[in-house]
Amino acid sequence: MIEREEFDAIVIGGSYAGLSGAMCLGRSLRRVLVLDSGQPCNRQTPHSHNFLTQDGETPAAIAQKAREQVLAYPTVTLQPGKAVAAARQNQAFEITTEAGHVYTGSKLLLATGVKDLMPPIHGFAECWGISILHCPYCHGYEVAHQEWGILANGDTALELVKLLQNWTPQLTVFTNGKADLTPDQRLVLEKHHVTLVEQEIASLTHAQGQLRQVNMKDGTSHHLNVMFARPAFEQHCKLGIDLGCELTETGHLKVDPMQKTNVPGVFAAGDAMTMFRTVSFAVATGTMAGAAMNKELIEERF
Repeated sequence: MIEREEFDAIVIGGSYAGLSGAMCLGRSLRRVLVLDSGQPCNRQTPHSHNFLTQDGETPAAIAQKAREQVLAYPTVTLQPGKAVAAARQNQAFEITTEAGHVYTGSKLLLATGVKDLMPPIHGFAECWGISILHCPYCHGYEVAHQEWGILANGDTALELVKLLQNWTPQLTVFTNGKADLTPDQRLVLEKHHVTLVEQEIASLTHAQGQLRQVNMKDGTSHHLNVMFARPAFEQHCKLGIDLGCELTETGHLKVDPMQKTNVPGVFAAGDAMTMFRTVSFAVATGTMAGAAMNKELIEERF
């Protein structure tokens, strides 16, 4: 017979959003379980920025301090492990882990993040989060006024050019094949002196993740230390989809201002529900989710 341990709330994902939600619930005297597989999407990133009191700290150090502070509350339990199944059982959610443990909770917080899908370019994955970046608000200041590359095409390329020129005017767009740009979009690039490279990329030369050179299939190369890209992604955990949670057009879990999904009792926070991937925003959404979950638990008593 499988033993089922019961909690007021279960948090899947023990990074910044999940720990923030767990702290809020734990301080509300709720019995909380945090399940964490230990695979944060920023695990290669050397430093975190744009977060008051933690600017320039390593993501690992922030997460370690967060775990220590959250686990100081006896109401919170952190269990390493991967959640592989979720089901609604009467008024509770039943979560099964890869190890076969089963937990139940009245409320569920999905703080599971996303999984970036690396393009088939040799060296890209090794540079991702180190010198191939996604967010200028997180990393732009440290590399401002340098020569930047943009790996994008079409509307996304133009959008990134507009955004990134605030940090540097030295931009080169790599479309990795024929550019999908309108004549008007090409004129915008020319007007702002943005170089356009339409050859396919063969590989990236790097030193321990620090980009050095973009090598094209036609034999040419471009010296570069910084590149911005928006690779495709998928939900890191499919349990929300299994439970019937709706997704936005961008592939994120759809939530209301209180971090509620369309499935009663299921909330989402952090990268799984927003394209604004910063540590500070993940923490904020986790706090909101925890408070909203506690509010529901209160209302259900009365």
